[in-house]
Amino acid sequence: MAAFFSSLASRLKSGILGFPRWLLRLPLRLLRGLIGVVKLAAGRGRPEPHAVARARILLCMLVFGCVYVAICGRLAMFASAPDGALARRGMGSDAVASARPDILDRNGLVLASDVRSSSLFGEPKRIIDVDEAVEAVTAVLPDLNGEEMRQRLSTSRGFVWLKREISPQQQREIYNLGLPGIGFMTENRRVYPGGTLGAHVLGSTNIDNQGIAGIEKWIDTRGLSELHLAGFATDRQQEPVELAMDLRVQHVLRDELAAAKEKFKAIAAAGTVVDVRTGEIIAMASLPDFDANDQAKSLDPKTLNRLTTGVFEMGSTFKALTFAMALDSGRFNINSTLDARGALQFGKFRIHDYHAENRVLTLPEVFLVSSNIGTAKMALSLGVDYHKAFLGKAGQLTRLRTELPESAMPLVPKRWGELNTATIAFGHGLAVAPLQAVMAVDALMNGGLLIPPTFLKRTPEEARALATQLIKPETSAKMRYLLRLNAEKGSASKMNEQAAGYYAGGKTGTAEKVIGGRYSKTKLLTTFTGVFPMDDPHYLVLVMLDEPQAAPGTYGFATAGWNSGPTTGKIISRIAPLLGIMPRKELPPVESLLTNYTLAQAP
Repeated sequence: MAAFFSSLASRLKSGILGFPRWLLRLPLRLLRGLIGVVKLAAGRGRPEPHAVARARILLCMLVFGCVYVAICGRLAMFASAPDGALARRGMGSDAVASARPDILDRNGLVLASDVRSSSLFGEPKRIIDVDEAVEAVTAVLPDLNGEEMRQRLSTSRGFVWLKREISPQQQREIYNLGLPGIGFMTENRRVYPGGTLGAHVLGSTNIDNQGIAGIEKWIDTRGLSELHLAGFATDRQQEPVELAMDLRVQHVLRDELAAAKEKFKAIAAAGTVVDVRTGEIIAMASLPDFDANDQAKSLDPKTLNRLTTGVFEMGSTFKALTFAMALDSGRFNINSTLDARGALQFGKFRIHDYHAENRVLTLPEVFLVSSNIGTAKMALSLGVDYHKAFLGKAGQLTRLRTELPESAMPLVPKRWGELNTATIAFGHGLAVAPLQAVMAVDALMNGGLLIPPTFLKRTPEEARALATQLIKPETSAKMRYLLRLNAEKGSASKMNEQAAGYYAGGKTGTAEKVIGGRYSKTKLLTTFTGVFPMDDPHYLVLVMLDEPQAAPGTYGFATAGWNSGPTTGKIISRIAPLLGIMPRKELPPVESLLTNYTLAQAP
């Protein structure tokens, strides 16, 4: 070890390590020189008088040089600091509107972005005349509360906000007043070019540019809020967030929902378009909605997102799940029959059909006439536990979690007996978020895969990795057959007329709303679930109208087949070309949905 250090010392002396010997000795020489200058300046060792003078001048030059270097370094740091960074040092606990990533639709169109805006602040310790400052500023900003401003400027704080997000004209006028202690800070302000388009999905931000709802709030939960607190998200450009939403489809969906809401005098309307293969939510709208640029309206209970935050009894739309359960169990097939000649009696409760056939029905006929009796008998034959387990597997009994923080817990019966199974089979007695029902119907169409819905872009491979098998692929083929058959011969025929050429299928749902603890015959919730094209399902469209009224041409009816159904057809006919699906002149017969699947599975 001693030999090693001896060798190292000799190499250092000879400069073998790659450093010149004069460079290694330079710091030592400078230190010795500085010590010598200090000694001469102090007059130690009886030096010559002129040497002492020179040393003192040199020492002063060194001191002043160090001071100027420090000043220059500080100025360089200030010059490179982002706008408003200096004022933030005296802010204490006051928040600053930090930068957020852009939000884009699936085609790269901007849905939300930051713009720079000026905010007015005061430094009470530097204010010379508070009354003069208040009078001058309120003359430019008449909406500013003068008394509140006077109280803020009379404190001993180093920084107070006076007005956030002022216009460039207001900034120029206040600047020209030349008031000491009144300054401006450049902040980030969130803007939504689409206004109401996709507002429930995007959500909104508060005055400090922090997410308070929707995807904006989700972004904060992904680490942005921590960056804000640490001060690292002030001006940094961040990777944009790409949504599954297609802005073109979103526009069509909202446009048709608004038209239907007005035509049928509904108190609310909602709808969504979902890719059944990936679970991507291509569009979602709930009316009444709000302008995302109006922060106060984003949390208004009147504009809640009925598809995720509200829970509803989905009516006959839920029958599709009962049919899938029955067919998948092996106890029923397409040729099975059910007796619908009399009402079901449970004590004082009677279950009957809206349009009673009073005869034995085949399973497809039960679907076409939307028989409550036939559907309830299928569920009862499988048993309460089987029914409850299937709905649990389909994700209908627990809260649906997506990127949106707003979600609602289903209303599930505390005591689940045969009466509950009978009514839930046709969509009464269990209230779920509509997006939950959409997730389950997706699985009935895509080959049986239950895929969690998402508002972000997702590949088919990623979707399959997250999926669970809800029903067998052959059961899915039978369900596609039933939905297409319903479009040709059943309650979905009005939808089929509007979506001619797109080989769509669907199921109506009309639920009586509970008013004062009783089901109302006049206040309805109508839903329609449409899927296209049925021989290769790509997209599902859900339309929901709350308390629609009869309109000209509906012959006094206010059920789903007369309002939600045609609205769905109009949406399909407008969005299909945008999504790359063209109308066909010749459509395959509905029976081919069964025969083609059977042939495809043959060895």
